Amino acid sequence: MAVLHRSVPAHRPRLHPPLPRAAPRTRPAPPRTTLARELALPLAAVGAALLVTALTLTGLGARAAVAPTVFVLLTAAVAALARPRVVPGVALVSWLFYDGFVLNGRAELAFAAQDRTALLVLCCAAAAGACGAAALRAVRRRTAG
Repeated sequence: MAVLHRSVPAHRPRLHPPLPRAAPRTRPAPPRTTLARELALPLAAVGAALLVTALTLTGLGARAAVAPTVFVLLTAAVAALARPRVVPGVALVSWLFYDGFVLNGRAELAFAAQDRTALLVLCCAAAAGACGAAALRAVRRRTAG
């Protein structure tokens, strides 16, 4: 039988002392992807449709303060769950339902002064919701890492 390598002694003396091991590096945890974050636009559309239905059935859609307030809250909540690039779409979907069914009543879109004001308010609500969620994620990362 042929030996292709020479035999190694059982114990070889070390020429260098062992190097101290560095502490293992920890990477920040990847952001959690939730289903609501992926489906923010359909969630905004379904939420706005249900909200319009509830406002119409209860008769609160005609009141001046109730409908915009609940639409602002819905827009901010869905924008907080959404990806940053989808936030303008969330505001637009919310405005389409608000303008078409609450302000104009017969599923007609208009762009009068009150419609533009409503669009601006809902865009600001979406931006506030997204900024609040981003600040909360930054605080969580800082305390976790």
